[in-house]
Amino acid sequence: MFDSVRTLLTLWYVGVLALVIMAFAALTYFFTVGVLNRDMNARLEEMSRNFIVALKAEAADEEEERDSEQVLVETTNEFRFRDYQFAVLTTEGRLVASTADFEIPAENVNQTPGFEDLSIRDGKFRVFISPLGEAQNHYRLLVFHSLSGQIAFENQLAKIFLVSAPLVILIAGLGGSFLAKKALAPIAEMGERAEQIGAKNLNERLPVKNERDELGRLAVVFNALLARLENAFEQQQRFMADASHELRTPLAIVRGESEVALAKANRPASDYQESLAIVADESRRMTKIVEDLFTLARADAGQTQTRFAPVYLDEIVAETFRSMNVLAQKKQIALNFSGSAEEMQMNGDERLLRRLFLNLLDNAVKYSRKGGEILVLCRTTGEIFRVEISDSGSGIAPADQPHIFNRFYRADKARSRQAETETSGAGLGLSIAQWIAEIHQGTIKLVSSGEEGSVFTVEFPAGDHSE
Repeated sequence: MFDSVRTLLTLWYVGVLALVIMAFAALTYFFTVGVLNRDMNARLEEMSRNFIVALKAEAADEEEERDSEQVLVETTNEFRFRDYQFAVLTTEGRLVASTADFEIPAENVNQTPGFEDLSIRDGKFRVFISPLGEAQNHYRLLVFHSLSGQIAFENQLAKIFLVSAPLVILIAGLGGSFLAKKALAPIAEMGERAEQIGAKNLNERLPVKNERDELGRLAVVFNALLARLENAFEQQQRFMADASHELRTPLAIVRGESEVALAKANRPASDYQESLAIVADESRRMTKIVEDLFTLARADAGQTQTRFAPVYLDEIVAETFRSMNVLAQKKQIALNFSGSAEEMQMNGDERLLRRLFLNLLDNAVKYSRKGGEILVLCRTTGEIFRVEISDSGSGIAPADQPHIFNRFYRADKARSRQAETETSGAGLGLSIAQWIAEIHQGTIKLVSSGEEGSVFTVEFPAGDHSE
């Protein structure tokens, strides 16, 4: 039960509310009692002052001779009130005069001026003790007031709080549980919808009732996550389908050639050599496809180990350029290289950068016309290192240009399969090149493509931009 968010929210709400109500009740109770005590003390002091004023007036009357105690008795007899009782004691505790209908416990009365609470005949009284001026400085005036009314009020107030507080907490708990249920209802609905979403219906989304509140924003974020998952799942499906398609053809060729070679006995050695050569070529091609797939898979998983160090970009391009001479000469393609006037030093992974330019140059050789020309230009523009590769191919159709960096996409599928190449020829070269450029914080773009050929540019920011 305590694993439920609704229950925990309700308990937290009730607990905090109970503490607030108890604190409020205690503060209200003690504040009210304090006000009542101050009010009673003020009234007792006021009655004491009135008595002293009357005593002075009585003492000033010279019509008859009286001693001080007679004056005290006469003054006391004049001060008879329903709620107040007066008594005059000597400093030794002898009772001189009193209006009280109860016995004054003189032995229990503190002679020190001030307030004191006394228990008299099963009742509680508050008494204010004050001296009676200079002429009667050996007498003390005691003004009594019963505390029964105040005590009854305090008890009644305590009962009200003791009864009403639990009732309020109970009602608040029920209301809190209801509000928690209403507040968490969208989450429960999202949970039910999320349980129904699987690989077959990743296109479904959670309901968003209010995008401005927290739950609405949570649903929006979750829907964005579902969209990314759907896109990744579709990419994976396309990736697997394309990989299966690319591997199926060389596997079929290998199987077919092996079956033909084994179909008849006593065949000439040249036939076996021809079949084995075809099998070797297709096996080599499958190896390149698998290596490219493995490279992209590790890149997608973020598991590629890169070794960034200071490198010279123009030297890497020049070395890659020289390694492509053999393939270019077979097609009678002229290779021209123009280096940068400035050193193109940057931080990068030499192995991956070499792979990037190998893929671009391999494509340039593969799609250039026989007797054509490939131009490689390295230059520095401000804080940018740029490498431009131009070929003399037939160009890329406008419909194909937005997709050339997609995996397994080939604008000319037949010729890419038949051409001799340093890459797999499965349409993964440009995807790998783009990934390498991105991890170096660079960009690779198709600048132009037409009947005179295509132009690719690779740009990197100068300086340290390692991972």
